[in-house]
Amino acid sequence: MLEIVITLIAVFGALGLICLAAAMRVVKQYERGVLFRLGRITGEPRQPGLTLIIPFVDRLHKMNMQIVTLPIPAQEGITRDNVTVRVDAVVYFRVVEPTDALVRVEDYRFAVSQMAQTSLRSIIGKSDLDDLLSNREKLNEGLELMIDSPAVGWGVQIDRVEIKDVSLPDTMKRSMARQAEADRERRARIINADAEYQASKKLAQAAQQMADTPTALQLRLLQTVMAVSAEKNSTLVLPIPVELLHFLERGARDGQPTDRKPERPAEPVTPEEPVTLEKPVPPEEPAPQIPPAQAPASPYLDALTGPPELGAVLDQPQERVTHAEGRPEQP
Repeated sequence: MLEIVITLIAVFGALGLICLAAAMRVVKQYERGVLFRLGRITGEPRQPGLTLIIPFVDRLHKMNMQIVTLPIPAQEGITRDNVTVRVDAVVYFRVVEPTDALVRVEDYRFAVSQMAQTSLRSIIGKSDLDDLLSNREKLNEGLELMIDSPAVGWGVQIDRVEIKDVSLPDTMKRSMARQAEADRERRARIINADAEYQASKKLAQAAQQMADTPTALQLRLLQTVMAVSAEKNSTLVLPIPVELLHFLERGARDGQPTDRKPERPAEPVTPEEPVTLEKPVPPEEPAPQIPPAQAPASPYLDALTGPPELGAVLDQPQERVTHAEGRPEQP
């Protein structure tokens, strides 16, 4: 009889140990336990540590309270300025209400992922390309707000959303590269022009100083010769400025001896009155009169000079003039 009692006690003890082992649950520090008793939530979520449940009656679901890193697949869309891009992002969230995350949504991870993809495509369509490339902080804030609004009812809190990469077409990359190159070249030209302007001002001041002190120009020329000769060149081409020649000429003029006496200036000559000398004019002699020449009497000349008679003119033979000698030719 005693053996039967001991056996029963041993059996009940073993059953008790088995039930105790089945009733014990350990909740980790980063977890919270949601207890379902006969299908209904009972009490508050169980805190980390050892907790007991009723075997075959209660069911304990452990919810992870850590921050979850969820990558968003690359989404392709068209920006507001009609540029096709592919954008991918990452979402950081965590569960703040384990009961809502377990009861109100079937799979909170999948729900957050789909909401993030939809919000990312919406952000792409509302933004310009320049905003996607340079103003990502503002876009991250807008994307976080769009995802966090429905996630609050799921017991999930969105901590941060980051746009990782923006993929552009090759043609757009080349256009942006040309634009950046042109902008760099413009800034380089402006800097060079500013440097030339400042250098010209300094050179003008130096030229003014050398003009006031010509010796400085000679010293500067000697310094240039020393700088060039220090490179061990066999040929030295040295331009001589005109100012140096003026300086040497002025020095040569100042170094001439002063032994000669200064000449007296010539006295001004007063103009004298013109003297006219009257010479006696000899009396004019009368011009000798030349008698007219008398031509010798000739019947032929008289016939020419006298009044012609009609019969003589008709009977006179005709004369021909030859072009070779120009004299009349008798027929």
